[in-house]
Amino acid sequence: MKIGIVGASGYSGGELIRLLAAHPNFEVEYLGAATSAGEPVTSVHPHLILFSDRLFEETSLEAMARCQLIFFALPHGTSANLISQLPEDIKVVDLGADFRLEDGAQWVKYYGGPHAGSLPYALPELPGNRALIAQSSRVANPGCYATSIALGVLPAISHGLIDASDIVVVAASGTTGAGRSAKVNLIGSEVMNSLSSYKFGGAHQHIPEIEQALSRVSGGPVRISFTPILAPMPRGILATVTAKLTGDFTTEKVREIYAGVYAEEEFVKVLAQDVMPQTSAVAGSNAAHIQVAVDQHTHRLIVSVAIDNLGKGAAGQAIQNANIMCGFPENMGLSSQGVR
Repeated sequence: MKIGIVGASGYSGGELIRLLAAHPNFEVEYLGAATSAGEPVTSVHPHLILFSDRLFEETSLEAMARCQLIFFALPHGTSANLISQLPEDIKVVDLGADFRLEDGAQWVKYYGGPHAGSLPYALPELPGNRALIAQSSRVANPGCYATSIALGVLPAISHGLIDASDIVVVAASGTTGAGRSAKVNLIGSEVMNSLSSYKFGGAHQHIPEIEQALSRVSGGPVRISFTPILAPMPRGILATVTAKLTGDFTTEKVREIYAGVYAEEEFVKVLAQDVMPQTSAVAGSNAAHIQVAVDQHTHRLIVSVAIDNLGKGAAGQAIQNANIMCGFPENMGLSSQGVR
C-alpha cells in the first residue's frame, strides 16, 4: 500500500518514517512538510539514512491523492480541514487531537475553536475497540499521556477495583511530547537538570479524552486529576496513577487481575513483581510496561506505567491501528522490545 505522512518533519512524523521503513506492506509514497518542503529528509531527520535521497513535499491534496492511507501528524486544529477534503477511499489515521473528543463543549474548553466532530477512538486494548477499528476507514489515534493513563487504569475500572470518580495521576514526559516548534523553555540549557510541572490545576487537554475513554468501560462518570511534568529527556512517559480501592484487595489479587486482562496483549506487559517500569526500557518500541501495588496505609491502588511517547504514544500505535484497519497482523512492522 502507498502511504503518506502529513507533518513528516515533526518528531512523530520522523518516528513514523523510521518504523514504516521496516514495514513489509506499507510503502512510503509521500512525505508532506509545509515548512520543510524541498529540503532533504535527512536535513531534519539525520538518522533516517535510507531516505537520504528523498525530499519533503508541499502539503497538498493532489499529493495526498497518490496514497491509499495517510497518517496526519499535525498540531491540533490543523488536520480536520485537510481530512474533510480527501476522497472517501483514502484511509486516515489522525495522530492529532482534532477528532478524539465527542463532546464539542469539551473541545472548546480545552482546545478552543470549532469542533470538527469525532472519529472512532483507536486505543486497540479498550474492550471492543479492535472490531470498531477494523470496520473503520478513518480513526483518531489517542494522545500519549492518555494512552499511558488509560492502559494503567483500564483493568481496575473494568473489575470495579477503584472509585472511578477520584483518580489522581502525576506523569512525566520527555520534551518531544511538546512538538518540534522552537520554544525557549524546551532548549537544552533550560531543560537539563530541571523538572517542572505545566498545565497545572486540571488544564491539560488529555483529561477529557481519558475520561471519555474510561467512562465507556466503567459505565459511569470518571474523574481524573492530572498533573503533567516536563522531564529532562527527549522521549518517554512515566505515569503514576493512584485511586481509592472499593474493597479489601491485596497487591497479589490486583496483579492477578491486571495480568489476566493483558495476558493476550503483545504490547502491554505487566512486569514481574518488584520490577519497576523504566522509560529507557520501552524507548523505540510500541510497548507499555505496567506495575501495580496496593498501599495498605491509605487503602489506595498505585499503578506505574512507562511508554515511549513517540512509540505506543504516537507513531507506533498509529501503525498498530493502520495494521488493524488494513487487515494485516497487528504487530507488523512493530516491536515490543526497547532499544536500550
